[in-house]
Amino acid sequence: MTKKVDDDAPPALIIEFKTSSGEVWGTLNAQGREFKTGSTGFYANGKIKNPKNGMPYQVGTNIILVGSKE
Repeated sequence: MTKKVDDDAPPALIIEFKTSSGEVWGTLNAQGREFKTGSTGFYANGKIKNPKNGMPYQVGTNIILVGSKE
Protein backbone atom coordinates (compact mmCIF):
# COMPACT_ATOMS: atom_id res chain seq x y z
CA MET A 1 0.00 0.00 0.00
CA THR A 2 1.33 3.43 -0.95
CA LYS A 3 1.50 6.16 1.67
CA LYS A 4 -1.06 8.87 1.00
CA VAL A 5 0.32 12.43 0.79
CA ASP A 6 -1.64 15.70 0.52
CA ASP A 7 0.55 18.01 -1.55
CA ASP A 8 -2.05 20.78 -1.25
CA ALA A 9 -2.04 20.87 2.58
CA PRO A 10 -0.69 24.08 4.15
CA PRO A 11 2.26 23.99 6.59
CA ALA A 12 -0.04 24.97 9.48
CA LEU A 13 -3.71 25.41 10.42
CA ILE A 14 -5.34 27.88 12.78
CA ILE A 15 -7.92 26.19 15.03
CA GLU A 16 -10.56 28.46 16.53
CA PHE A 17 -12.58 27.37 19.57
CA LYS A 18 -15.98 28.96 19.94
CA THR A 19 -19.31 28.25 21.54
CA SER A 20 -22.43 27.38 19.57
CA SER A 21 -23.47 31.03 20.00
CA GLY A 22 -20.21 32.23 18.41
CA GLU A 23 -18.27 33.38 21.50
CA VAL A 24 -14.55 32.77 20.84
CA TRP A 25 -12.57 31.06 23.61
CA GLY A 26 -9.23 31.05 21.83
CA THR A 27 -7.15 29.84 18.90
CA LEU A 28 -4.29 27.39 18.51
CA ASN A 29 -1.74 27.01 15.74
CA ALA A 30 -1.56 23.41 14.47
CA GLN A 31 1.78 22.74 12.79
CA GLY A 32 2.26 20.11 10.10
CA ARG A 33 3.84 16.99 11.51
CA GLU A 34 4.92 13.45 10.75
CA PHE A 35 3.99 11.31 13.74
CA LYS A 36 6.06 8.43 15.18
CA THR A 37 3.46 6.04 13.78
CA GLY A 38 4.33 7.16 10.24
CA SER A 39 1.08 9.07 9.77
CA THR A 40 1.14 12.70 8.67
CA GLY A 41 -1.10 15.59 9.61
CA PHE A 42 -1.17 18.42 12.15
CA TYR A 43 -0.56 18.73 15.88
CA ALA A 44 -1.60 21.44 18.34
CA ASN A 45 -1.22 21.76 22.10
CA GLY A 46 -1.96 24.74 24.32
CA LYS A 47 -4.46 26.50 26.57
CA ILE A 48 -7.66 28.37 25.91
CA LYS A 49 -9.63 30.41 28.45
CA ASN A 50 -13.27 30.87 29.27
CA PRO A 51 -13.70 34.57 28.41
CA LYS A 52 -16.31 35.02 31.16
CA ASN A 53 -14.18 33.91 34.11
CA GLY A 54 -10.66 33.31 32.76
CA MET A 55 -10.58 29.63 33.75
CA PRO A 56 -8.01 27.82 31.56
CA TYR A 57 -8.54 24.61 29.59
CA GLN A 58 -5.70 22.44 28.28
CA VAL A 59 -6.15 21.37 24.64
CA GLY A 60 -4.24 18.78 22.66
CA THR A 61 -5.20 17.50 19.23
CA ASN A 62 -3.88 15.38 16.39
CA ILE A 63 -5.34 15.90 12.93
CA ILE A 64 -4.39 12.87 10.85
CA LEU A 65 -4.57 12.45 7.09
CA VAL A 66 -6.59 9.26 6.63
CA GLY A 67 -4.47 6.60 4.94
CA SER A 68 -1.16 8.44 5.44
CA LYS A 69 0.43 5.66 7.48
CA GLU A 70 2.53 3.24 5.46
